[in-house]
Amino acid sequence: MIILGIDSCEGRGSVAVLRDGALVSLQKHESAEDYSSWLLPAVGRGLGAAGASLRDVGLVAVAAGPGSFTGVRVGLTTVKAWVEVFGVRVVGVSRLEVMAREVGDAPGFVAASFDAQRGQVFGGLYRNSDKGSWRMIEQEMVIAPDEFVKWVERNSDGKTVRWSTLDPELFVDAPSWKERAAKGETLLRCRDGLAAGVAALGEERAKEGKFTDSLLLDANYVRRSDAEIFWKDPASHGK
Repeated sequence: MIILGIDSCEGRGSVAVLRDGALVSLQKHESAEDYSSWLLPAVGRGLGAAGASLRDVGLVAVAAGPGSFTGVRVGLTTVKAWVEVFGVRVVGVSRLEVMAREVGDAPGFVAASFDAQRGQVFGGLYRNSDKGSWRMIEQEMVIAPDEFVKWVERNSDGKTVRWSTLDPELFVDAPSWKERAAKGETLLRCRDGLAAGVAALGEERAKEGKFTDSLLLDANYVRRSDAEIFWKDPASHGK
């Protein structure tokens, strides 16, 4: 089966193609080109490398956030269009869960994060059980790096935490991180090209019958858009 993985959550996005579970192609977004013009050609190149077309795709796995409004929206809108045209099945996944799983299958807590700009990170805490079942601890968030470390401390039962991040430099000067580092914890730089992990997680969910209804496929932005933040009720103008 051909599985297409899409991650357009921020500038370091990618497109992956899996054939029967093996990675065939990984197209990385390595320019400033908008996803609205980059995504479709990248999908075409990836499927071309697999000798396939969109009609051959059995499953599309897409990162539904968190991330930038434009990037996530372009990815989800494109996938919904494919569902309408080709009837392909879809699975929406969390980019942060994909990052958490990058550290391996050992049981325990994993904190995943990446740059959300404005001095903040998108962050989430996950726990993998002895049986290999991953569970999110509360909700994913947008938060200052130092505060994220403190939140993880409060919610990890005093256990050792593995840290998966695309941006370790955002944590190194945080006082709370220095305390964790003194205990022997390290920041593991997550590889880019996360679409491969998106596709793999999508395949796992599909085998469990956990598909996403395209009508319910929605973005997990975590943070409100600038339009919402700066919008004023017309009645308040001039006040």
